[in-house]
Amino acid sequence: MVTALHEGLIGITTLDTEETARMLRTLFGLPLTHTSDARIISPDLSECSPSVYRADAAVLYGARGEKFAVITEVQLQPDDDKHLTWPAYLANLRVRDRCQTCLVVICPDRATARWAAQAIETGHPGYTLYPLVIGPDNTPVIMEVAEAIGNIGLAAVAAITHSKDPQIKAILATLVEALDSIDPEKAHRYAEYVTVALTGDAQEEMERLMATDTYLYQGKYAQSLIAEGEAKGVLLVLESRGLTLSESDRERILGCTDTATLERWLQRAALVDSVDKLFS
Repeated sequence: MVTALHEGLIGITTLDTEETARMLRTLFGLPLTHTSDARIISPDLSECSPSVYRADAAVLYGARGEKFAVITEVQLQPDDDKHLTWPAYLANLRVRDRCQTCLVVICPDRATARWAAQAIETGHPGYTLYPLVIGPDNTPVIMEVAEAIGNIGLAAVAAITHSKDPQIKAILATLVEALDSIDPEKAHRYAEYVTVALTGDAQEEMERLMATDTYLYQGKYAQSLIAEGEAKGVLLVLESRGLTLSESDRERILGCTDTATLERWLQRAALVDSVDKLFS
Protein backbone atom coordinates (compact mmCIF):
# COMPACT_ATOMS: atom_id res chain seq x y z
CA MET A 1 0.00 0.00 0.00
CA VAL A 2 1.27 3.46 -0.89
CA THR A 3 1.87 5.55 2.24
CA ALA A 4 2.82 9.17 2.94
CA LEU A 5 6.29 7.98 3.96
CA HIS A 6 6.66 6.13 0.67
CA GLU A 7 5.50 9.09 -1.42
CA GLY A 8 7.60 11.56 0.54
CA LEU A 9 10.83 9.64 -0.07
CA ILE A 10 10.09 9.15 -3.77
CA GLY A 11 9.28 12.86 -4.04
CA ILE A 12 12.65 13.77 -2.53
CA THR A 13 14.61 11.50 -4.87
CA THR A 14 12.88 12.78 -8.02
CA LEU A 15 12.59 16.48 -7.11
CA ASP A 16 16.12 17.45 -8.14
CA THR A 17 18.08 14.83 -10.08
CA GLU A 18 21.40 16.64 -9.56
CA GLU A 19 20.93 16.64 -5.79
CA THR A 20 19.97 12.97 -5.92
CA ALA A 21 23.12 12.22 -7.93
CA ARG A 22 25.19 14.07 -5.32
CA MET A 23 23.63 11.93 -2.59
CA LEU A 24 24.34 8.70 -4.49
CA ARG A 25 27.94 9.71 -5.19
CA THR A 26 28.39 10.44 -1.48
CA LEU A 27 26.88 7.16 -0.27
CA PHE A 28 27.92 4.71 -3.00
CA GLY A 29 30.43 6.42 -5.29
CA LEU A 30 28.23 5.93 -8.35
CA PRO A 31 29.67 7.35 -11.61
CA LEU A 32 26.98 10.00 -12.01
CA THR A 33 29.01 12.88 -13.42
CA HIS A 34 26.86 13.97 -16.37
CA THR A 35 23.81 15.20 -14.49
CA SER A 36 22.77 18.33 -16.38
CA ASP A 37 20.67 16.38 -18.86
CA ALA A 38 19.29 13.84 -16.40
CA ARG A 39 15.60 13.12 -16.71
CA ILE A 40 12.89 11.17 -14.97
CA ILE A 41 11.98 8.18 -17.11
CA SER A 42 9.10 5.74 -17.00
CA PRO A 43 9.32 3.36 -14.04
CA ASP A 44 7.15 0.87 -15.95
CA LEU A 45 9.63 -1.91 -16.67
CA SER A 46 7.21 -4.48 -18.04
CA GLU A 47 7.73 -6.60 -21.09
CA CYS A 48 4.98 -7.49 -23.55
CA SER A 49 3.77 -10.32 -21.32
CA PRO A 50 1.26 -10.78 -18.50
CA SER A 51 3.88 -9.88 -15.89
CA VAL A 52 3.90 -6.23 -14.79
CA TYR A 53 7.10 -4.78 -13.36
CA ARG A 54 6.84 -1.22 -12.09
CA ALA A 55 9.52 0.37 -9.94
CA ASP A 56 8.86 3.33 -7.66
CA ALA A 57 11.06 5.70 -9.69
CA ALA A 58 13.75 5.69 -12.38
CA VAL A 59 16.17 8.40 -13.47
CA LEU A 60 18.39 8.35 -16.55
CA TYR A 61 21.65 10.27 -16.29
CA GLY A 62 23.84 11.29 -19.24
CA ALA A 63 23.27 10.74 -22.92
CA ARG A 64 24.21 8.29 -25.67
CA GLY A 65 27.19 6.11 -24.74
CA GLU A 66 27.57 7.58 -21.26
CA LYS A 67 24.07 6.85 -19.98
CA PHE A 68 23.55 5.47 -16.49
CA ALA A 69 20.14 4.65 -15.01
CA VAL A 70 19.15 4.52 -11.35
CA ILE A 71 16.08 2.61 -10.20
CA THR A 72 14.81 3.72 -6.78
CA GLU A 73 12.60 1.61 -4.57
CA VAL A 74 11.19 2.57 -1.15
CA GLN A 75 10.82 -0.49 1.05
CA LEU A 76 8.96 -0.17 4.36
CA GLN A 77 9.01 -3.84 5.31
CA PRO A 78 10.57 -7.09 4.07
CA ASP A 79 8.95 -8.59 0.98
CA ASP A 80 10.64 -11.68 -0.43
CA ASP A 81 8.85 -11.24 -3.76
CA LYS A 82 11.16 -8.28 -4.36
CA HIS A 83 14.09 -10.71 -4.57
CA LEU A 84 12.44 -12.02 -7.72
CA THR A 85 11.30 -8.73 -9.26
CA TRP A 86 14.32 -6.51 -8.53
CA PRO A 87 16.65 -8.41 -10.90
CA ALA A 88 13.89 -8.17 -13.53
CA TYR A 89 13.68 -4.38 -13.03
CA LEU A 90 17.40 -4.06 -13.73
CA ALA A 91 17.41 -6.37 -16.73
CA ASN A 92 14.35 -4.80 -18.37
CA LEU A 93 15.52 -1.21 -17.95
CA ARG A 94 18.99 -2.13 -19.17
CA VAL A 95 17.48 -3.60 -22.34
CA ARG A 96 14.94 -0.81 -22.81
CA ASP A 97 17.37 2.12 -22.42
CA ARG A 98 20.57 0.27 -23.44
CA CYS A 99 22.64 1.48 -20.52
CA GLN A 100 24.25 0.49 -17.25
CA THR A 101 21.67 0.30 -14.48
CA CYS A 102 21.73 0.07 -10.69
CA LEU A 103 19.15 -0.44 -7.94
CA VAL A 104 18.85 1.82 -4.88
CA VAL A 105 16.52 0.80 -2.05
CA ILE A 106 15.56 3.31 0.66
CA CYS A 107 14.56 1.74 3.99
CA PRO A 108 13.65 4.08 6.88
CA ASP A 109 14.16 1.38 9.56
CA ARG A 110 17.19 -0.77 10.34
CA ALA A 111 15.50 -4.17 10.22
CA THR A 112 14.17 -3.61 6.71
CA ALA A 113 17.49 -2.12 5.59
CA ARG A 114 19.34 -5.24 6.76
CA TRP A 115 16.86 -7.43 4.89
CA ALA A 116 17.13 -5.36 1.70
CA ALA A 117 20.94 -5.49 1.74
CA GLN A 118 21.00 -9.29 1.52
CA ALA A 119 22.62 -10.80 -1.54
CA ILE A 120 20.08 -11.94 -4.12
CA GLU A 121 21.29 -15.16 -5.73
CA THR A 122 19.94 -15.45 -9.27
CA GLY A 123 21.27 -18.97 -9.83
CA HIS A 124 23.66 -17.96 -12.60
CA PRO A 125 27.34 -18.31 -11.55
CA GLY A 126 28.79 -14.91 -10.70
CA TYR A 127 25.46 -13.10 -11.09
CA THR A 128 24.56 -12.04 -7.57
CA LEU A 129 22.65 -8.81 -6.97
CA TYR A 130 23.60 -6.67 -3.99
CA PRO A 131 21.05 -3.82 -3.74
CA LEU A 132 22.44 -0.41 -2.74
CA VAL A 133 20.55 0.34 0.46
CA ILE A 134 19.97 3.75 2.05
CA GLY A 135 19.00 3.43 5.71
CA PRO A 136 19.70 4.72 9.21
CA ASP A 137 23.14 3.09 9.40
CA ASN A 138 24.70 4.67 6.31
CA THR A 139 23.04 8.10 6.26
CA PRO A 140 24.84 10.70 8.35
CA VAL A 141 23.31 12.66 11.21
CA ILE A 142 23.68 16.11 9.66
CA MET A 143 23.95 18.85 12.27
CA GLU A 144 25.89 21.46 10.30
CA VAL A 145 23.90 23.83 8.10
CA ALA A 146 26.71 24.15 5.54
CA GLU A 147 26.86 20.36 5.16
CA ALA A 148 23.09 20.21 4.67
CA ILE A 149 23.17 22.97 2.03
CA GLY A 150 25.96 21.16 0.18
CA ASN A 151 23.96 17.91 -0.03
CA ILE A 152 20.34 18.90 0.51
CA GLY A 153 18.88 15.72 -0.97
CA LEU A 154 20.87 13.56 1.44
CA ALA A 155 19.98 15.89 4.33
CA ALA A 156 16.27 15.48 3.53
CA VAL A 157 16.44 11.69 3.31
CA ALA A 158 18.62 11.47 6.43
CA ALA A 159 16.09 13.49 8.41
CA ILE A 160 13.57 10.75 7.65
CA THR A 161 15.86 7.78 8.27
CA HIS A 162 16.89 9.33 11.61
CA SER A 163 13.38 10.36 12.67
CA LYS A 164 13.69 8.25 15.84
CA ASP A 165 17.09 9.68 16.75
CA PRO A 166 17.20 11.48 20.14
CA GLN A 167 18.66 14.49 18.29
CA ILE A 168 15.84 14.71 15.75
CA LYS A 169 14.87 18.25 16.79
CA ALA A 170 18.38 19.50 16.06
CA ILE A 171 18.50 17.48 12.82
CA LEU A 172 15.26 19.04 11.59
CA ALA A 173 16.30 22.53 12.69
CA THR A 174 19.49 22.14 10.65
CA LEU A 175 17.54 20.96 7.61
CA VAL A 176 14.98 23.77 7.77
CA GLU A 177 17.70 26.41 8.15
CA ALA A 178 19.51 24.92 5.15
CA LEU A 179 16.31 24.99 3.09
CA ASP A 180 16.12 28.72 3.81
CA SER A 181 19.28 29.10 1.69
CA ILE A 182 18.14 27.40 -1.52
CA ASP A 183 15.53 28.17 -4.18
CA PRO A 184 12.28 28.90 -2.27
CA GLU A 185 10.01 26.82 -4.49
CA LYS A 186 12.36 23.84 -4.37
CA ALA A 187 12.76 24.30 -0.62
CA HIS A 188 8.99 24.27 -0.25
CA ARG A 189 8.77 20.93 -2.05
CA TYR A 190 11.56 19.36 -0.01
CA ALA A 191 9.88 20.56 3.17
CA GLU A 192 6.55 19.16 2.04
CA TYR A 193 7.97 15.72 1.24
CA VAL A 194 9.88 15.50 4.50
CA THR A 195 6.85 16.59 6.52
CA VAL A 196 4.45 14.06 5.00
CA ALA A 197 7.04 11.28 5.39
CA LEU A 198 7.54 11.93 9.10
CA THR A 199 5.14 10.79 11.81
CA GLY A 200 4.39 11.56 15.44
CA ASP A 201 6.65 13.94 17.37
CA ALA A 202 9.06 14.36 14.46
CA GLN A 203 6.28 15.52 12.14
CA GLU A 204 4.94 17.91 14.77
CA GLU A 205 8.43 19.37 15.23
CA MET A 206 8.87 19.86 11.48
CA GLU A 207 5.50 21.61 11.28
CA ARG A 208 6.43 23.80 14.25
CA LEU A 209 9.73 24.82 12.64
CA MET A 210 8.03 25.71 9.38
CA ALA A 211 5.47 27.85 11.21
CA THR A 212 8.05 30.03 12.97
CA ASP A 213 8.88 33.45 11.58
CA THR A 214 12.57 32.52 11.36
CA TYR A 215 12.20 30.65 8.10
CA LEU A 216 10.71 31.19 4.66
CA TYR A 217 7.84 28.79 5.34
CA GLN A 218 6.07 31.24 7.59
CA GLY A 219 3.11 32.78 5.80
CA LYS A 220 2.16 31.71 2.31
CA TYR A 221 4.39 28.62 2.16
CA ALA A 222 3.08 27.15 5.39
CA GLN A 223 -0.49 27.96 4.39
CA SER A 224 -0.08 26.54 0.89
CA LEU A 225 1.37 23.34 2.34
CA ILE A 226 -1.60 22.94 4.68
CA ALA A 227 -4.11 23.82 1.96
CA GLU A 228 -2.58 21.38 -0.53
CA GLY A 229 -2.73 18.56 1.99
CA GLU A 230 -6.36 19.28 2.86
CA ALA A 231 -7.33 19.54 -0.82
CA LYS A 232 -5.80 16.13 -1.51
CA GLY A 233 -7.69 14.81 1.52
CA VAL A 234 -10.99 16.03 0.07
CA LEU A 235 -10.27 14.29 -3.24
CA LEU A 236 -9.24 11.09 -1.48
CA VAL A 237 -12.48 10.92 0.53
CA LEU A 238 -14.65 11.64 -2.50
CA GLU A 239 -12.88 9.06 -4.67
CA SER A 240 -12.91 6.42 -1.94
CA ARG A 241 -16.70 6.85 -1.75
CA GLY A 242 -17.01 6.33 -5.51
CA LEU A 243 -18.26 9.83 -6.34
CA THR A 244 -17.58 11.08 -9.88
CA LEU A 245 -15.40 14.18 -10.18
CA SER A 246 -15.10 16.23 -13.35
CA GLU A 247 -11.81 17.88 -14.28
CA SER A 248 -13.27 21.26 -13.26
CA ASP A 249 -14.23 19.79 -9.86
CA ARG A 250 -10.65 18.64 -9.33
CA GLU A 251 -9.24 21.99 -10.39
CA ARG A 252 -11.61 23.83 -8.06
CA ILE A 253 -10.66 21.68 -5.07
CA LEU A 254 -6.91 21.68 -5.74
CA GLY A 255 -6.97 25.39 -6.55
CA CYS A 256 -8.62 26.38 -3.27
CA THR A 257 -6.19 27.97 -0.79
CA ASP A 258 -8.69 28.92 1.92
CA THR A 259 -8.16 26.40 4.72
CA ALA A 260 -11.54 27.13 6.33
CA THR A 261 -13.32 26.27 3.07
CA LEU A 262 -11.23 23.13 2.62
CA GLU A 263 -11.97 22.00 6.15
CA ARG A 264 -15.68 22.47 5.48
CA TRP A 265 -15.43 20.51 2.24
CA LEU A 266 -13.51 17.74 4.00
CA GLN A 267 -16.29 17.36 6.54
CA ARG A 268 -18.96 17.32 3.84
CA ALA A 269 -17.03 14.89 1.62
CA ALA A 270 -17.88 12.03 3.97
CA LEU A 271 -21.63 12.81 3.86
CA VAL A 272 -22.71 14.15 0.44
CA ASP A 273 -23.97 11.89 -2.32
CA SER A 274 -22.75 14.12 -5.16
CA VAL A 275 -19.89 16.56 -5.73
CA ASP A 276 -22.35 19.38 -6.48
CA LYS A 277 -23.63 19.16 -2.91
CA LEU A 278 -20.05 19.49 -1.66
CA PHE A 279 -19.90 23.03 -3.02
CA SER A 280 -23.44 24.11 -2.13
